[in-house]
Amino acid sequence: MSSYFLEVDHHHISKHGYLSCGDSFYSIKSDDGIICVLADGLGSGIKASVLSTLTTTMAASFMSSKIDIKHAAEIILETLPVCSYRQIGYSTFTIIEASYTGDLRVIEHDNPPFALVRNGKVVPIQKQEIPIKTFRRSHLYYSELTLQPGDRVVYYSDGVTQSGMGLPHLPLGWLESGVERFVEKILQENPLLSASDIAKRVTRKARELDGNKPADDISCAALYLRNPRRTILVTGPPYKMEHDPIMAELIEGFNGKKIISGGTTASIISRELNRPLKVNLKEINSRSEIPPTAEMAGIDLVTEGTITLSRCLRALEDGDNPDTMPDNAVKRMLTILLESDIIEFVIGTKINEAHQDPALPKDLEIRRNLMKKFSEVLETKYLKSTRVLFL
Repeated sequence: MSSYFLEVDHHHISKHGYLSCGDSFYSIKSDDGIICVLADGLGSGIKASVLSTLTTTMAASFMSSKIDIKHAAEIILETLPVCSYRQIGYSTFTIIEASYTGDLRVIEHDNPPFALVRNGKVVPIQKQEIPIKTFRRSHLYYSELTLQPGDRVVYYSDGVTQSGMGLPHLPLGWLESGVERFVEKILQENPLLSASDIAKRVTRKARELDGNKPADDISCAALYLRNPRRTILVTGPPYKMEHDPIMAELIEGFNGKKIISGGTTASIISRELNRPLKVNLKEINSRSEIPPTAEMAGIDLVTEGTITLSRCLRALEDGDNPDTMPDNAVKRMLTILLESDIIEFVIGTKINEAHQDPALPKDLEIRRNLMKKFSEVLETKYLKSTRVLFL
């Protein structure tokens, strides 16, 4: 696997007056990279949502089974129902297959064309039109290219390009050209903008152009190839005291963000590296359930152990947004993990008997099992790469 990382994210805004979004996005990791699908169901509401969800899950399933991307698109077109009046499919879609080496293949069916942004500018793409063997009035385009580090691929539903339609300065809507200029502008202002921020800013701008009452479902997704952001999280004392220096060396020599979770673990690192540990007394609050953080030179975050880890895991499982959380150890840990691409867990295997006391809350599980769940959630839900080392 190359040293590059693929960051993928999306953002939806439902049509005004609807609770369900008719657009769907689905992504899944493969051994070689990431497969992601954006589908736009015909119309709005529940029916559109069902059809677009069917499209995304079907496409991802085919691609995961190593079916050629062109053949997968043809099967989807043959499977999807057709509107009897307009003779068009009930869902449009964009399928992207991206590898960690930067190889990219894209199939587009009646969605607005994707934009490749390189060095802050949208780059023209050569596309091959694939003949459709049915009577549908639609188009299928195939693209194949190699991404460079720093490239973004931005793709969206027609709720974005048609936003603002009818305004004096946008009689035909925002259009692809307007979206592309906007993406260029925000990336020139901040060249390190994440895939998540790009998707959110595009959809929110489209909503704004619609007077904050979207005339259609609005969706945008982005893919970002870059060098990975790394984090190491050490927790729990090693099984043998002789391994304490090894744990200290692992965190000292790590190139990236560093988290220590657990008072005993922090004391070990403090002793081995000869660095003082200072508790943030200002964070002590009788009404707060989250223990305070501490400070140590060269370490980005020092927290209490099992309570903080359990609450952070729950926030990951629930998809909580750090921006809406109170400023405490859980928020800071969650923020670092979500901003990271490769997360290494170093887990001390010495059993803390207090955590097996049945009188304690159920979420105070044995540290090793807790961290295995962390790895699973980060891998499956957030497409992170994780490594686990037991010490």
